[in-house]
Amino acid sequence: MFITDADHMSLIRQSARDFAETYIRPHVMEWDEAQVFPVDLFRKLGEYGFMGIVIPEEYGGAGLSYQEYITILDEISKVCGSIGLSVAAHNSLCTNHIYSFANEDQKRFYLPRLASGEWIGAWGLTETSSGSDAGGMTTFAEKDGDYYVLNGSKNFITHAISSNVAVVIARSGYGSGSREMSAFIVEKDTPGFSAGKKENKLGMRASETACLFFDNCRVHKDQRIGEEGEGFKQALKLLDGGRISIAALSLGIARGAYECALRYANEREQFGKKIFDFQAVSFKLAEMATKIEAAELLCRQAAYYKDHGGNVTRAGAMAKLFASETAVEVATDSVQIHGGYGYTKDYPAEKFFRDSKLCTIGEGTSEIQKIVISRDIQKNA
Repeated sequence: MFITDADHMSLIRQSARDFAETYIRPHVMEWDEAQVFPVDLFRKLGEYGFMGIVIPEEYGGAGLSYQEYITILDEISKVCGSIGLSVAAHNSLCTNHIYSFANEDQKRFYLPRLASGEWIGAWGLTETSSGSDAGGMTTFAEKDGDYYVLNGSKNFITHAISSNVAVVIARSGYGSGSREMSAFIVEKDTPGFSAGKKENKLGMRASETACLFFDNCRVHKDQRIGEEGEGFKQALKLLDGGRISIAALSLGIARGAYECALRYANEREQFGKKIFDFQAVSFKLAEMATKIEAAELLCRQAAYYKDHGGNVTRAGAMAKLFASETAVEVATDSVQIHGGYGYTKDYPAEKFFRDSKLCTIGEGTSEIQKIVISRDIQKNA
């Protein structure tokens, strides 16, 4: 049902795996410990078509499906969750917002730059006082002739410092409803537009996170995406697909944590035999493998609906909820199987453990996913 061309998918997976092994794995802990966002790597990702995966070729993208998108994110995140997160954010948020809702002139100007990796994209929805309650944002875009004057800030923004362009949601009307918000494309050198300090995070440390600030930032009306008042509706539709991205990211992290635990269990000996031969360890690995298989099936189902039509809202939320919680559970068990070594940076288990937790928070917490799912099942009961 989900994959029609196994040979093609195998080539996509091998390409992503080779890239991750060649260009990412040798630097994983170096980037993590120094919190380095490797901008040059993203230029290289662009050369491989990984910065515009689902963007059509006419706009400079790879023109691939969401099935292939999941496969690429899975392989990259299996090596480094930080790079997987940044690839997901660039593809599914900034770039996809422009592709999904911008006019033709905007698409033809921005998409080739973003899909090639020449430019890195950011996306601004969350604010200090409005996380899950995104509709409570206070960043305001006041109309002034042919311009909008933006004032306010956005919080926890991926690529806030290094991005060349950001898509930002701001309140453009004086009411309190979601129809009072609009989306704008803001380029890096726009006066009044700046970024804050890099957040010092528990995990995903090579994926840059910071605030965006708007101080009388003037943005021409031609930089608005769609009609005035459509921004929040656009954001919600975008997050349906974004949940598939985080589910795929979670899947890769879970797979990486599982594979390193499996290797260790087949190498480590205690009491005269490999620890895999102890039922307590082998059963734990069996449960990890089963959860990963289930998470992938949910991801593939959501991708199928995204590619062919279907209830993406429900499927994406289910995939994101299950895969992200699975990533945390599998990463925790991986540390446990490694024992004391799993708590050291000499083994990869501790990084998977740190990286996994963000998956249950970013682009909608697990609790928000349960709200989305419960509302949908009630509506369709």
